[in-house]
Order: sequence, then structure tokens, then C-alpha cells
Amino acid sequence: MRFNENWLRALVDTTLDTARLGDLLTMAGLEVEECNPVAPAFSGVVIAQVLSVEKHPDADKLKLCRVDAGDPAPLQIVCGAPNVAAGMKVPCARVGARLPGGLKIKAARVRGVESFGMLCSARELGLSEDHSGLLALPDDAPVGSDIRDHLELDDHVLLLKLTPNRADCLSVAGIAREVAALTGAALHLPTAAEPAATHGRQRDIVLDAPEACPRFCGQVISGVKADAPVPRWMRQRIERAGLRCINAVVDITNYVMLELGQPLHAYDDTKLSGAMHARYARGGETLELLNGQLLALDGDALVIADEARVLGLAGIMGGEGSGVVDATTDVFLEAAFFAPEAIAGKARSFGFASDASHRFERGVDFGNTRSAMARATALILEICGGSAGPLVEAVAAAHLPQRAPVRLRCSRAAQVLGMEIEPAEIVRIFTALGFDFECSGADFLVTPPSRRFDIEIEEDLIEEIVRVRGYDTVPTPPPRGPLRMLPLTEMRRTPWQVRHILASLDYQEVVNFSFVDAGWERDFCASEAPIVLANPIASQMGVMRSSLIGGLVANLASNLKRQVERVRVFELGRCFLRDAGAVADQRAVQGYAQPLRVAALAAGLAAPEQWGAEKRQVDFYDIKADLEALFAPRAVRFEAALHPALHPGRSAAVIRDGKRVGVLGELHPRWTQKYALETSPVLFELDVDAALAAGLPDYREPSRFPAVVRDIALVVAADLQVQVLLDGMRGAAPEIVCGLEVFDVYQGKGIEPDRKSLAIRVVMQDTERTLAEDEVEAARSRLIRFAEEKFSARLRA
Repeated sequence: MRFNENWLRALVDTTLDTARLGDLLTMAGLEVEECNPVAPAFSGVVIAQVLSVEKHPDADKLKLCRVDAGDPAPLQIVCGAPNVAAGMKVPCARVGARLPGGLKIKAARVRGVESFGMLCSARELGLSEDHSGLLALPDDAPVGSDIRDHLELDDHVLLLKLTPNRADCLSVAGIAREVAALTGAALHLPTAAEPAATHGRQRDIVLDAPEACPRFCGQVISGVKADAPVPRWMRQRIERAGLRCINAVVDITNYVMLELGQPLHAYDDTKLSGAMHARYARGGETLELLNGQLLALDGDALVIADEARVLGLAGIMGGEGSGVVDATTDVFLEAAFFAPEAIAGKARSFGFASDASHRFERGVDFGNTRSAMARATALILEICGGSAGPLVEAVAAAHLPQRAPVRLRCSRAAQVLGMEIEPAEIVRIFTALGFDFECSGADFLVTPPSRRFDIEIEEDLIEEIVRVRGYDTVPTPPPRGPLRMLPLTEMRRTPWQVRHILASLDYQEVVNFSFVDAGWERDFCASEAPIVLANPIASQMGVMRSSLIGGLVANLASNLKRQVERVRVFELGRCFLRDAGAVADQRAVQGYAQPLRVAALAAGLAAPEQWGAEKRQVDFYDIKADLEALFAPRAVRFEAALHPALHPGRSAAVIRDGKRVGVLGELHPRWTQKYALETSPVLFELDVDAALAAGLPDYREPSRFPAVVRDIALVVAADLQVQVLLDGMRGAAPEIVCGLEVFDVYQGKGIEPDRKSLAIRVVMQDTERTLAEDEVEAARSRLIRFAEEKFSARLRA
């Protein structure tokens, strides 16, 4: 809400200066986002009249002017403005005046001719960027008067950043009510009696959609001059509010909207046909708006129409074909109340916004409709002339918002605020706010005014009390409570510890939006039915993520565009799944699961470039090692698995205690190419619960006796998974075998094409004695025999 300070002070007698007024409004919940002077500082500039203009004797583009600036004798001023003419009134900076930027005006000789001052353009005074010529002033401007006083330049424009619930403050009158309630200052709200009808012309009003438009007022005003000059005070207030002046009738409707918060619309009555209807659009109807936009209307668009066509979008914008122009002589003036739910979001769906929709979708005072109509009609008759017909009103009382009384308990207010409020103080505050209330024992029954859509529950009234009383009056005692050590089990880590481990592994944490592009869900999760947001903040953030992978890939792409080639990032955050039963032990809200997951991605060099090590790209086994370090001291295993985001031959499932807890692998080449990545990154994603379960360290006594190592080379089927072979051999191994690891894989000369050779190191050791050679050979033979019988392996010579 933008308005000028002088307008506000005309409605409320406050003695606060500008700074204190801004602080008062901000602390009352009406945040003053900007407060700017309407003109920069300057002095010594008066209104002057040009008496005569002559050509400069020594310059073609300069003129010699005799100027009456209110002094006993006219001033001689040299001027180069192309529009200077005898008889016009302009700003004149006398000798000694100071202009914006610190320029001081002195007497000077210009091409041999003395000049005693300067005639000013709007840009030279800092009023606008127009420097095409002198700033022409009205003919009634008093010569010799200070221009700051005449143009009311010692004024400020305030911009309030209102919360959506305070629609009552989308008007200067609403803000004046707030200032009066906060300071106790006298309030002078504009009033106007309904003008008497002087002719009988009228139009019937039909409420075809009473639930969306329960109140509609209309009045025909004949014989107006739409191009009549608008008073300077009105034009000034409208322009300082950020609106442009169009013609007298339209300017008056805008002025009343800014003043009282009630949007109005004026139609050229000669372009209307029959009764006025508030209804929903019908199939195939179109409308060209005042902004030139052509709309194809659907059935949920509320419109104003006559018997022949659609005239405008109700509560949003009028149509081009029925608007008031300078030649208009007969006006049909409309003031209505539209239900917020019928207007909310409609303007945005058509790709624009308007001052009217901004107000109606938040709630306009439905008890002020006739008063605003009377105010606008009176101003039209005063400025544009003409005569008013009877005011026609259609009301569906059952569909008007109901103002149910709200009970306030003093005990509850004291409990919420932490301090006692005297009933007399509550009475004072409610009276200052203009609330109707009655006492019911120790409670108050408050009926919210029609302008206050934000008063619905007891806490709303408590907020009003503390807001008017002052938030700084709320006591701030230090918090008190028992200081108790909470149990910290070694069996479970905290998310902070998981973050710390990953950071120690050279990863940097990122925090991405939970709203993602639907394409990410298709690519990385193979999800064709993601959870869609009803009102996304951006088109590319329209669904909820079911995986953290998409955000990490986007982080990588963003870094690569900035020539950061080595990227190691991780994120710990929630994902969102449609089926609450898909993830065990997770908190479900309204049928959706929200599992907490951790994911990490690495791309580029395995280690920062240095002289002591050769450059090497990060690979699957680097990230596998990081993953094992994250789970340590608990062991995890890996099994080949498919995932839509990962390379089908370079991906694995992470298994812990026989349960799949995540995935690990290289990004699929298709997505590497699609998202313009230089190389395929390696990444993993886990359920956080799996990483949090640390487990207690398992003590094992180290053996004092030497270990025996034997290497076995087995030729097996090429498609045999090594993990399956090792699991089987470990199960068949005698107790003295304490280690089985593959240290080499060979395929080539001497090995069949469908076979491969696995070199397995077998470590044997006992904690109580040194092993005998026959025990070692028996254990080795047992393992070879098992592999031959179970996996059709043969010992490689």
C-alpha cells in the first residue's frame, strides 16, 4: 500500500514526526518498507511569471526573459528552454538558491548578458526525469510563493508491506484508523450523504451468482464531463500513490479506492444494454480488457455482463468496449462486494494483477459499499457536473460474510501474553479499534467489524490487544527450567554426526528446495505420478522430490558452469512419497511418507591436484570407500542392482543386516549428456536411519600367533557375482579362516571367453596356537572343493 504522508495527516491529527510515525506503524504490524521524500532538498525556488521573451543578442538558442518573481522589480534571466513563453508561470531559482546536488545559483554573465537566477525544469528540481522544457505551473499559482509550499513538496511517500490478513489497511482511511487507535489522535474520515436522485434513469441488477457476488450497487449519472480538469490535490494524491491519471471519472474511482479501500468501476452507460448481471462466464465467451489483453473465459471466471455481452472480469478489470473515455457523458457507476474465494488467484491465472483484485481477494469491507458509492457520486457531481439517478442495490444477505461474536477470556489473554491486562484497558483498546463488544461476566463478546476479516478466534483479539498496547510492553523474563543431562546412547548417531563424518570426508553440505522439476522425477526416479503442488512458487518447482539425486546433479551442473570442476557435495533432507507404507517406520502426514535421507555426489579429481600424486578421476570405489567409512564400525555389503538414475553396469544396492538401505553408483550416461555434465559423477543415497544406527564396537582379541596366507586362483563363470562366491566360501570355511578377499580378476589368453579367473587371498590364524601345515592345506582344500561343487569352479594352474 503506497500513499503520501500529507494525505494521512489530513485524516488523523497526529503530532508524530515522519520517523516516529513509521516506527509506530511498523511496530503495530504494518511494516513501513519505504519512506521517501517526494522531492529532494532545495531552497530559494519560487513561482514566477514570464513577462516577456526576447532573442539573446549573441546566441541563437538562448532567450532573454523578464520575470516577475514577486520582487519589487522584474528579474532578467537568460534561459535556453524551448518552451519558455510570455505569460507562463514557472519555477524560478533566485540568486542564492540551492538546487538538488548542492548547486548554488549566482548572478552570472551569459554570452555578455547578465542573468539573475534560473528558470527550472522538473528534472532540475528532482521531481521527474523530464528535461524537455520548463516545468509549467497552473495559471492560478501565486507569484512569489515558495514552490515547495505550493506543490506540497515537504511530503513523504510511504510504502507499507502488509500481511495478507490486513486488507482493512489497503486504504488511507484504514491506516488512519490504525494511527488513531495507536495514538488516541482525533480521526476525520471522509463522509458523503447519498446524493438525491434528480432523474429516473436506472438499470436493474441481477445476482446470478449470489455466493460470489452478494452485494451490487449501481447508479446512472447523466450529463457528466469526463474530460473535466481534476483538482490538483486529487491528482497529486493519486500520482503519489503510484497510479496514473486518465480522466476525471476514472481518477475519481481510483481516488475513492485509495481513500476508502472500495474498488469501483465506471461504464459508459450508452454502451450498455438492459440489466446488469453478476454471473459466471459461459462457454465460448471472450473479453478484451482495458489493458488490451484478449481472454477466452472459462466457467469459473466471475464476470459483469449486460443482456448482450460480457463487460468485465468481476473484481479484477473492466472491458475495453464499455469503458469511460473523454467523450463520455452518461456513466453507470458500479460498487460491489465479491467473495474473496471467488476472486483469489484469478488475475494471476490470466497473467496479470490489478489493484482491485489485490483488495477483493483479501476481503473488502462489505458494509462500506453504499458509502463508497455515495462518496464517488458526490465527487463526480462536484468535479464533472451532471445529475444522479436513483441508487439501485441488489443484496443476497444470506451470502454476505457472517460476523460471529468472538469470546475473549481475560485469563486466557494473561496466559498467552504472560501478563495481566486490566479489563478497563481492554475496553479502551476495543473502543479505539471500533469493535462492538459486550461484557459477559469476566469475558468479552466481540463482534468483528465488517472490514476486519482477520478477527475469527480468541487469539486474534489477544493479538489486537498487545498490538495496540505495544509489543515492547510484553515482559521478557529469562527462560527457566530444569537443566538435565539427556541420555546419549552409543548405539545411535545424531544427524549432526553424520554431517560431520561426511564433511571430514571432504564433502560440502548443500540445502536444496524440496520443490523440484517434474522432469527430475521422471529422469532420476522413473516417477510418472509425482506429488504435484497446488500452487507452486515457480513452474520448474511444481512437484515434491522423492529423491535427493536431482538436486545434487543440479548443484554439479551449476558449479561446472562456473569452472569448478572438482565437486563433492552432500545433502541431508526429507523426501516425499505418495504411499506411506512404502517406507517402514517413517512419519506419514495425510497419506504421505516423509523419509529422511542422505545423499552425496563426487565428480572430477579424486583428490585436489598436487605434486605428490598423479591426477585421477574419482570412481565407484572411491565413493564405496567413503560409504564404508560412514557406516564404520558396522559392515555393509553391496549387490549389483538397477536404478533409473544410475549406470546399469556400475550401480549397486547398499545392504545392511540383510536389508536394502540405499543405492550407490555412477550416473547414467543418458543423464550425463542431457544435463551437460563433462563426466559421469558417482553418487549414493541412503535412508538416514541406516546411517544413524552406529552399533557398539565389537572387541576381538588379537592373536599372538603368526597368520598363514594362501592364494587361490579359481576359474568361474563370467557372470558369477564375486559377493555370492565369497559369501558361500565364508560359510563353508573352517574357524581358522579369518579373511577372504579377492585381489585380482583376469579374463583373456588362456581363459575361456565365458569364464573369468578370480585370485582370492585366504588368511588363516588361531588365537591359541600356531597352525600346522596339514591344517592349512586341509582348510585350503575344503574351500577349493566347495567352490568346485557349488559354483562349478576349477583351480587355475
